[in-house]
Amino acid sequence: MAQRSPKIGNLSWEDQTSEESRFRRVQEVSPRAGRNPSGRNLPGMPVEMADPDDDEELPRRKRQFEKPSGPWYKPVSKLGRVLLASGAVLVVGALVTGVIMIKNALERDGRFRIAGTENIQAAGMSQVSRADILPIFGADIGKNIFFIHLSERRKELEQIPWIKSATVMRILPDRIRVSVVERTPIAFVREGQQVELVDADGVLLTMSPEGMTQHHYSFPVVTGIDPRDAAAARKTRMAVYQRLIADLDSTGQNISRQISEIDLTDPEDARVTMQDDPTLLHFGDEQFLERYQRYKAHIAEWRREYPDLTALDLRYDSQVVLKRSPGAGASPTTVSAADGKPVAASQGTTATASAKPSARHVEAPAQTQAAAKSEHKVQPHHAKPAPKTAAQREKEKRQAAHKAALLHHQHAMNATAVTRQGQ
Repeated sequence: MAQRSPKIGNLSWEDQTSEESRFRRVQEVSPRAGRNPSGRNLPGMPVEMADPDDDEELPRRKRQFEKPSGPWYKPVSKLGRVLLASGAVLVVGALVTGVIMIKNALERDGRFRIAGTENIQAAGMSQVSRADILPIFGADIGKNIFFIHLSERRKELEQIPWIKSATVMRILPDRIRVSVVERTPIAFVREGQQVELVDADGVLLTMSPEGMTQHHYSFPVVTGIDPRDAAAARKTRMAVYQRLIADLDSTGQNISRQISEIDLTDPEDARVTMQDDPTLLHFGDEQFLERYQRYKAHIAEWRREYPDLTALDLRYDSQVVLKRSPGAGASPTTVSAADGKPVAASQGTTATASAKPSARHVEAPAQTQAAAKSEHKVQPHHAKPAPKTAAQREKEKRQAAHKAALLHHQHAMNATAVTRQGQ
């Protein structure tokens, strides 16, 4: 603020004010005007003095006494951290002590003890008896109900062949309830001279002959289910069995009731024997109804023509291989699937090359050597075939063996035809 010239006298209203009031009024007009960035007063400017009534210093004083900001579980001071740690130790110790006291109380409380086998209840059992499940809970008699491992008991129950799944529950104060789901048999299985039952998972089920008669079971007999095989292998074979039964019964005629035996040793070739015909039928693993109808339409004619017929290979789309008794000295005969007539030997490769095999099966018996070699063309150097699994290699070995047998059969047919023409 510029100073007033001494030539100009004081105004009339200024004479009535005190020096202190004028000084304060000057501060209100420009409280910081004479302050440069260095913090010093410039010449000719009024001296800046601290105003006791100035409120700018109050927040600074208050901050000194304010509590530190932040969550309670992250104290800033060392004392706060010590108190927090001590409190946590006390709380954890109190919880552990409470758990131990409750555990001791429950162990000593006789109301929660299993007094005897009558405290173990069971539901859902028809083939499984109480005598089968009580040994599993033998070690729990007299034990506190809260200290019985229910998951272990459930696993032990499911080891019983007839039990598919089990549920074990505590019923306070002193009972154990067991609920089981039993397996459902779907076929007879012959293991040596013994006949048992088997379910969809390939699990063998034991039942007395009286029990089988009482339940009026009427199933085909399945062979090739070995209890020493892996569970997955047995389940795969039974899956083929279920598809075969479902396909044959899809017309509502219950054709499966006419089946006597099914050999599932090779899950890719279900070999079926009917009740009224001892001929072994090779159905493969698909198109069961179509192949059965083909067999049924021509079996009478084939029986008249070939009395020594022992097996039919129905796995091909356009032809059927008739296998005859080895004692008769006759080689297998190939007939047309359409009319059941023998394929003329003079037709050679032409008659049988059109017979395309079904998916996942070996090729037609009349496949030529040239066609066989075409399947094994050398891959280009830039094409790297994917590595084959053990199952694929085993399948290829079986196919190669079957193919060799079929080619041998074709050569035998051609030789027989040449002999007949020479005669």
